Amino acid sequence: MVHTILMLLAAPAADPVQWAQLTIERRVIIRVPMAKGRAPTRVVPKSDERWEEKKGPRCVALRSIRGASIVVSNGVDLILADKHRYRARLERGCDSASFYSGFYVEPDEDGSLCSGRDELQARSGASCGIDSFRRLVEADAED
Repeated sequence: MVHTILMLLAAPAADPVQWAQLTIERRVIIRVPMAKGRAPTRVVPKSDERWEEKKGPRCVALRSIRGASIVVSNGVDLILADKHRYRARLERGCDSASFYSGFYVEPDEDGSLCSGRDELQARSGASCGIDSFRRLVEADAED
């Protein structure tokens, strides 16, 4: 503060003093690719691959997400680094077809993707909130 006052006193009276303020913001967006590379033309689950939904966590660590797939019309399946799968159930009225070509997520400070807080942003511009996460386990072959 003292330096600023000394600079003002030393400046000639004829020269106007200009003040400027600069704000730097950083925005990070994480892109989650679809698991198979290209987007499928329609949803067709493999006949030998069936998943059963169980109670899931409230949040999933973003750093562990490796890809995603679309199997149901109201959710996006997240494939994690440890080969676990979680289904992000989308809010009412959202269709997972918007996310065929992948999606973006703006991470929160905690580095997690959470239901009731975060949303998936499609490359097409669509945006859907996450209603809940469901843990997926392989269904028994007997069922």
